[in-house]
Amino acid sequence: MKEIQTGFVILDHPADLGIEAHGKTLAESFEQAALGLMSVIVDLATVEPIQSKKLQLKAADVEQLLVKWLAEILYLYDGQRFVASTFTVTKLAPDQLNATVRGEKLSAAKHLTKLDVKAITYHQLLVCEDEQGARVRVFLDI
Repeated sequence: MKEIQTGFVILDHPADLGIEAHGKTLAESFEQAALGLMSVIVDLATVEPIQSKKLQLKAADVEQLLVKWLAEILYLYDGQRFVASTFTVTKLAPDQLNATVRGEKLSAAKHLTKLDVKAITYHQLLVCEDEQGARVRVFLDI
């Protein structure tokens, strides 16, 4: 069996944009999904991971946890003007996620912004893990 490689792919969809993220573990795929989300919002090469924020999230199940995780990262960007570039999931259980997010305050002079993401959707939401690795898929309302 072929081992799943860590990474993410941007999926094109009318009025939406999808992210399919892969990792050796579910935690890695959550980290890659967050990286994919921020990569469609801002040029990550311009973001320095000089500040950190700790996140602790709870949800009814792992699918809702994925949406809540990405929605929290989107809130950090939209609500707190914090642009994140590195993501470390320190705990991932079916109903709980703890993570450290690193980045910096958004600066119009420094950061090149791309797309405006309105929301994280449940459309075609996928979270799966097997002996080959883990994969998640989520679509963004743009």
